[in-house]
Amino acid sequence: MKKLLSVTLLAGVLGFSTAHAAGLTLKSRDISGQLTESQIFSGMGCTGRNISPELSWSDAPAGTKSFAVTVYDPDAPTGSGWWHWLIFNIPESITELKTNAGNPGKLLAPGGSVQSITDFGKPGFGGACPPVGDKPHRYIFTVYALDVQKLDLGENTPPAMVGFLLNHHAIAKSSIMAYFGR
Repeated sequence: MKKLLSVTLLAGVLGFSTAHAAGLTLKSRDISGQLTESQIFSGMGCTGRNISPELSWSDAPAGTKSFAVTVYDPDAPTGSGWWHWLIFNIPESITELKTNAGNPGKLLAPGGSVQSITDFGKPGFGGACPPVGDKPHRYIFTVYALDVQKLDLGENTPPAMVGFLLNHHAIAKSSIMAYFGR
């Protein structure tokens, strides 16, 4: 019992779906453990394709009015991690983001959704690019089921403010994790 409680508390601290969402489930056909060249940043010494992965979710709880998705690297040597993608105001009828929806120029994101600035300084998906020789970093992809239809935020809203409101309005969330190192 003590071990189960510790695992549940650890999962809650890390934000995994076991503690927060009995039903909400996040999946991806494009991610399986290790990020690929497609999800690696193009710049800052990295030579990937910078394409956001396909993500789909199911079993949202009653009361869900919209969704949001984030990608976060807690291992970035910044003291505060690194935000790679924030997209919110996804209508509750949508249960998937297509491959490359994180490229605002491709217009693949759901209508009405907002992609706000990342720690790269611009909206949209920014792929993995950890420092050379650092341990492999964790990339946490999270879907949030929200109790509001819309967050009154724009594309220039800093990641910390988006994260604050996502956590304030989340009624469920689910995460998957992938790794990448150079």
